[in-house]
Amino acid sequence: MASINTALCSFGMSGLVFHAPFIEEHPDFNLYGVLERSKNLAGETYPGIKTFRTLEELLADEKVDLVVVNTPNITHFEFTKKAILAGKHVVVEKPFTVTSKEAEVLMALAKEHQVLLSVFHNRRWDSDFLTVKKVLEQEVLGDIVEAEFHYDRFEPALSYKVHKETPTEGVGSLYDLGSHIIDQAIQLFGMPKSVFATLDGFREHSKVVDYFDVKLYYPHHYVTLKSSYFVREPLPAYSVHGTKGSFLKSKADIQEAALQKGIKPNTEYWGVEPEKEQGWLHYMKDGQSIKTHQATEIGNYMAYYDQISKAIKNQEKLPVTAEEATLVIKIIETAHRSHQEKRIIDL
Repeated sequence: MASINTALCSFGMSGLVFHAPFIEEHPDFNLYGVLERSKNLAGETYPGIKTFRTLEELLADEKVDLVVVNTPNITHFEFTKKAILAGKHVVVEKPFTVTSKEAEVLMALAKEHQVLLSVFHNRRWDSDFLTVKKVLEQEVLGDIVEAEFHYDRFEPALSYKVHKETPTEGVGSLYDLGSHIIDQAIQLFGMPKSVFATLDGFREHSKVVDYFDVKLYYPHHYVTLKSSYFVREPLPAYSVHGTKGSFLKSKADIQEAALQKGIKPNTEYWGVEPEKEQGWLHYMKDGQSIKTHQATEIGNYMAYYDQISKAIKNQEKLPVTAEEATLVIKIIETAHRSHQEKRIIDL
């Protein structure tokens, strides 16, 4: 396979900002086509790209090797199922699906039809998260006692995207923002033994969840995942405390902001945070208190597509497996159930 012909299922922010720039820039991929039912935005940005008017037309094109399902959450199951049945490899935007049952169906189908299925949990390659991961790998904090992750914003107004504010399955900040930090928590600590959650909506006229406080219970420590649309002065995005010290880190990955400005991946200083955003590492060593800035790792979303290429061409491991992404959905489901029943739920 000379190039992996890739087609996007939409060209909104996800397609324009998070997928097309990496696919277009990566030497192993060809940004072949996009599904746009009436507009021609992709063609204006990428002259020569093929425009499909229906999903069926896209899937019928034998030249398409990889389909990126980057449509509203509620459509992920249907679009992904059809792509698998058409014999295409698939990358699905997070959240993988609305329910874990849907996820299990898709995993079985992908195995049956011998196609690759991955989920775009790109925040694993945020500079701030990579830095937290490195600090934990160094084991300077001792045994972890508590961690708290935030994905906060200050956005009192409702989204102009109607589907994001309509109270249907798969809608709300726990699915959208929560998917990121749930996945990160699982990557660092594994699956918790139980979950307790408070979900709410504070924006005027909001009908969906825009606030969450999810507690993950592990055998020897606790993890809190929080998000609010009313945080004007942000707290540290990551706070990790152990028996020997603490690490605090802001949310400062620059990749999304760079992409929104039209800066292409792999340019000079790509993913390099400002030095002033370095986290604080404060720990005990040999009876001495050490407080220092921790150098920030470099963010790199291209690593996701690097590994997708290797998986398709060389049968190497996927960057994010469907099984891993299903664990995120199971925690979201458990959080909703915990909120409804107002009790801790075991997984």
